Amino acid sequence: MAFPTIDEVQEMLEAACEEIPEAFYDELNLGIHLESEALLHPEGHGDLYILGQYSVNLIGCQISIFYGSFKAVFADADRDELSRQVKETLLHEFRHHMERRAGERDLEIEDEEELASYHHDYALRVGGKDASG
Repeated sequence: MAFPTIDEVQEMLEAACEEIPEAFYDELNLGIHLESEALLHPEGHGDLYILGQYSVNLIGCQISIFYGSFKAVFADADRDELSRQVKETLLHEFRHHMERRAGERDLEIEDEEELASYHHDYALRVGGKDASG
Protein backbone atom coordinates (compact mmCIF):
# COMPACT_ATOMS: atom_id res chain seq x y z
CA MET A 1 0.00 0.00 0.00
CA ALA A 2 1.47 3.34 -1.04
CA PHE A 3 1.58 6.23 1.38
CA PRO A 4 -1.14 8.80 0.63
CA THR A 5 -0.16 11.73 -1.56
CA ILE A 6 0.19 15.22 -0.15
CA ASP A 7 -3.18 16.07 -1.72
CA GLU A 8 -4.81 13.14 0.08
CA VAL A 9 -3.28 14.20 3.39
CA GLN A 10 -4.47 17.76 2.68
CA GLU A 11 -8.01 16.34 2.42
CA MET A 12 -7.53 14.58 5.79
CA LEU A 13 -6.34 17.85 7.30
CA GLU A 14 -9.26 19.80 5.86
CA ALA A 15 -11.71 17.22 7.23
CA ALA A 16 -10.11 17.55 10.67
CA CYS A 17 -10.27 21.36 10.41
CA GLU A 18 -14.01 21.20 9.76
CA GLU A 19 -14.48 19.55 13.18
CA ILE A 20 -12.79 22.41 15.06
CA PRO A 21 -15.15 25.03 16.53
CA GLU A 22 -14.99 28.34 14.69
CA ALA A 23 -14.02 30.26 17.85
CA PHE A 24 -10.73 28.33 18.00
CA TYR A 25 -9.64 30.06 14.79
CA ASP A 26 -9.71 33.52 16.43
CA GLU A 27 -6.28 35.13 16.17
CA LEU A 28 -5.00 32.31 13.92
CA ASN A 29 -4.71 34.87 11.14
CA LEU A 30 -1.99 33.08 9.15
CA GLY A 31 -4.04 29.90 8.99
CA ILE A 32 -3.19 26.22 8.80
CA HIS A 33 -0.70 24.97 6.24
CA LEU A 34 0.39 21.54 5.08
CA GLU A 35 4.11 21.79 4.33
CA SER A 36 5.74 19.21 2.06
CA GLU A 37 8.97 18.74 3.97
CA ALA A 38 9.98 16.48 6.82
CA LEU A 39 11.18 18.46 9.81
CA LEU A 40 13.63 16.89 12.22
CA HIS A 41 13.61 18.23 15.76
CA PRO A 42 16.76 20.30 16.33
CA GLU A 43 17.27 18.64 19.74
CA GLY A 44 16.73 15.12 18.43
CA HIS A 45 19.20 12.47 17.38
CA GLY A 46 18.13 12.15 13.76
CA ASP A 47 15.03 10.15 14.59
CA LEU A 48 12.70 12.73 16.15
CA TYR A 49 10.36 14.35 13.65
CA ILE A 50 8.18 17.39 14.19
CA LEU A 51 4.69 16.55 12.92
CA GLY A 52 3.15 19.94 13.57
CA GLN A 53 4.21 23.36 14.77
CA TYR A 54 2.41 26.35 16.19
CA SER A 55 4.24 29.58 15.49
CA VAL A 56 3.77 33.21 16.44
CA ASN A 57 5.63 36.09 14.85
CA LEU A 58 5.20 39.81 14.31
CA ILE A 59 2.49 39.36 11.70
CA GLY A 60 0.46 36.64 13.36
CA CYS A 61 -0.11 33.03 14.32
CA GLN A 62 -0.22 29.87 12.25
CA ILE A 63 -0.22 26.11 12.43
CA SER A 64 2.01 24.07 10.13
CA ILE A 65 1.63 20.34 9.56
CA PHE A 66 4.59 18.53 7.96
CA TYR A 67 3.65 15.94 5.33
CA GLY A 68 7.21 14.61 5.02
CA SER A 69 7.37 14.02 8.77
CA PHE A 70 4.13 12.04 8.67
CA LYS A 71 5.49 10.03 5.76
CA ALA A 72 8.67 9.23 7.73
CA VAL A 73 6.93 8.39 11.01
CA PHE A 74 3.76 6.68 9.77
CA ALA A 75 4.99 5.03 6.57
CA ASP A 76 3.24 1.76 7.44
CA ALA A 77 0.04 3.23 8.88
CA ASP A 78 -3.26 2.60 7.17
CA ARG A 79 -5.34 5.54 5.99
CA ASP A 80 -7.60 5.55 9.07
CA GLU A 81 -4.64 5.60 11.45
CA LEU A 82 -2.94 8.34 9.43
CA SER A 83 -6.12 10.41 9.44
CA ARG A 84 -6.36 10.00 13.24
CA GLN A 85 -2.74 11.08 13.64
CA VAL A 86 -3.26 14.16 11.46
CA LYS A 87 -6.29 15.13 13.54
CA GLU A 88 -4.45 14.47 16.81
CA THR A 89 -1.53 16.64 15.67
CA LEU A 90 -3.88 19.42 14.59
CA LEU A 91 -5.63 19.34 17.97
CA HIS A 92 -2.26 19.43 19.73
CA GLU A 93 -1.28 22.57 17.81
CA PHE A 94 -4.68 24.16 18.46
CA ARG A 95 -4.13 23.51 22.16
CA HIS A 96 -0.87 25.49 21.92
CA HIS A 97 -2.84 28.29 20.24
CA MET A 98 -5.59 28.33 22.84
CA GLU A 99 -3.16 28.17 25.76
CA ARG A 100 -1.09 31.04 24.35
CA ARG A 101 -4.25 33.11 24.07
CA ALA A 102 -5.12 32.26 27.69
CA GLY A 103 -1.60 32.94 28.98
CA GLU A 104 -1.06 29.29 29.92
CA ARG A 105 1.95 27.03 29.32
CA ASP A 106 0.71 23.56 30.36
CA LEU A 107 1.22 21.95 26.95
CA GLU A 108 4.64 23.57 26.52
CA ILE A 109 5.65 22.02 29.85
CA GLU A 110 4.27 18.61 28.78
CA ASP A 111 6.23 18.86 25.52
CA GLU A 112 9.41 19.73 27.45
CA GLU A 113 8.87 16.72 29.73
CA GLU A 114 8.36 14.43 26.72
CA LEU A 115 11.57 15.73 25.15
CA ALA A 116 13.47 15.09 28.39
CA SER A 117 12.06 11.55 28.46
CA TYR A 118 13.11 11.05 24.83
CA HIS A 119 16.69 12.13 25.70
CA HIS A 120 16.73 9.84 28.72
CA ASP A 121 15.50 6.86 26.67
CA TYR A 122 17.99 7.64 23.90
CA ALA A 123 20.88 7.73 26.37
CA LEU A 124 19.82 4.36 27.75
CA ARG A 125 19.60 2.86 24.23
CA VAL A 126 22.99 4.07 23.02
CA GLY A 127 25.04 4.17 26.17
CA GLY A 128 23.26 2.13 28.75
CA LYS A 129 23.55 5.02 31.17
CA ASP A 130 21.30 7.60 32.76
CA ALA A 131 20.71 10.70 30.59
CA SER A 132 21.90 12.94 33.42
CA GLY A 133 25.25 11.17 33.76
